[in-house]
Amino acid sequence: MRYFYFVLLCFITSFSSVFSQEYSWFYLRANDTLIEPKFERVDDVLVYIGDDLKLKSVLDQYTIYEFKKTFRNANKKNLKKTFFVVSNKEEIVKDLLTKTAHLFEFGEIIDEDDKKIFEPNDYGNTSTIGENIAWKTNLDYLDVMGLPKAWYYTTGSKDITIGISDGGIDSTNTEFKNKTKLFNYSRLAKGHGYSIAATAAGQGDNGFGFTGVCYDCSIYGSSYGKTKTLSNLMEMSKAGADVINCSWGTTKYYQTAQDAIYEMIDNGTIIVASAHNKKWIKTENKGELRYYPASYDKVISVATVMHRYETVLDYIDIEEDNGNYFALNIRGYLGRTLGFKENDTLGEPFIHPISIRTLNSDVDILGPGVGLVRYGQYKINNKIKFSEYGATSGIAPLISGTVGLMLSLQPCLNFDEVDAIIKLSAVNIDHIKANKPWEGYYGAGMINAGNAVEMVYKLMTETDTAIIQNQSFSRWDFKLTALSKKVVIQNQKFTNDATLNLTAKNRIVIGENTVLKPNTNGSIILKIDPTLEKECELQLREGFPNNKYYFPKE
Repeated sequence: MRYFYFVLLCFITSFSSVFSQEYSWFYLRANDTLIEPKFERVDDVLVYIGDDLKLKSVLDQYTIYEFKKTFRNANKKNLKKTFFVVSNKEEIVKDLLTKTAHLFEFGEIIDEDDKKIFEPNDYGNTSTIGENIAWKTNLDYLDVMGLPKAWYYTTGSKDITIGISDGGIDSTNTEFKNKTKLFNYSRLAKGHGYSIAATAAGQGDNGFGFTGVCYDCSIYGSSYGKTKTLSNLMEMSKAGADVINCSWGTTKYYQTAQDAIYEMIDNGTIIVASAHNKKWIKTENKGELRYYPASYDKVISVATVMHRYETVLDYIDIEEDNGNYFALNIRGYLGRTLGFKENDTLGEPFIHPISIRTLNSDVDILGPGVGLVRYGQYKINNKIKFSEYGATSGIAPLISGTVGLMLSLQPCLNFDEVDAIIKLSAVNIDHIKANKPWEGYYGAGMINAGNAVEMVYKLMTETDTAIIQNQSFSRWDFKLTALSKKVVIQNQKFTNDATLNLTAKNRIVIGENTVLKPNTNGSIILKIDPTLEKECELQLREGFPNNKYYFPKE
């Protein structure tokens, strides 16, 4: 009996010490790219083993858990100078900046809300709390999409299946084994199917390659095409596919295919498709060209946006042959390449239309298209390569994976709810002047998987508050149900043909700068129904709400 008491006491002491431990997270910027302090890990802490006495004097006063370089929160100039640090006290930041100014020039404490993340062990050079033991590659597009925030809630579920209608894949491949079922033969297509499947749902946290978006989701593989009947998609839908990705298309419309889409929606399958890759400079592509299945009704149509550099000034280069300045891959811009009127880099940039891919009024959402890992190239050529020109085929699986995460968290979501949440949680890019000529053709803006998954969580959690904000919609139908403590609508517009049908269990609050002015084609319906109940329980990540260095207080 004494022995049992001793073991129980030790367990309680150990358990409580973990949750009482304080962890301070921060970013630290070095003066030079060559600065990289050396540590060795002893149990769960790092011990400095370098020869800088001033740095040792500071670090010896604190407990260090992480001290590593990361591409996250770093612009081009500071890309290899930024460290992610976890310590027991935030006072270390001031000490490092004042006592080791010869090494470090800037520090930034990470907010509590920004600690709500999770990372697998194959998250590349942007890893922070995750230990990347796989490819040392840049996955900043997943950062910009907010994937660590989405993974805080769910990393996917084996019960949610993403269908890949594309080139052939090998179900025994490291990224796909023990989670993939193939339905029929599809040719290799230069590894295209490998790239699409790996992006959407390649296995994560397996110490190999890189992680897919919904990395714990299952995969179905099938052929592409069959544009009249979509029978290949229908086969996966009838087998239980929750999402089907189509990174291909045809300009021919078939009513039989549209009818098949409606049937698959009734089956509970959501179709995501790429809007395609015709350059805007082509006469037939100026907002009128449509590809299918992307432009069918009840399909989420995906097009391209840039993501990498936060401001135009972060990446400006010069053309050697003519001396013209240009900017490349600037976040929120529709085209890959920007120019400057009269070659003035301080003036408002414009987008070179040739760098814009297919856009039209059927587009629902945009995703990053330049700098994406092409897993198929590794499979075929044993080389790690990245997308260069914004082809939409690589973007669609980013959206399909996001839908997979949403359904993994709340399996009872239907197409209308998924479509509404993706748009409501998107990053608005209307404020970028260079995008104005294409207004109405680029959907709701830039996908943010973290916001979308978090909105699902908050809408379905009775102790939380869901916020709808920072968008302006003049079309589309938004149908939502909320069990949250309240729903706040702020800095938001629903005008013209937009419809909003929101049923909440508790409260709906109309906040500042909200405009609800639909025309006769639109409508606003806000209802309170205290009898609302969840159709499904949330399926949260194992270990939620904790992560390696975050244990929120009750």
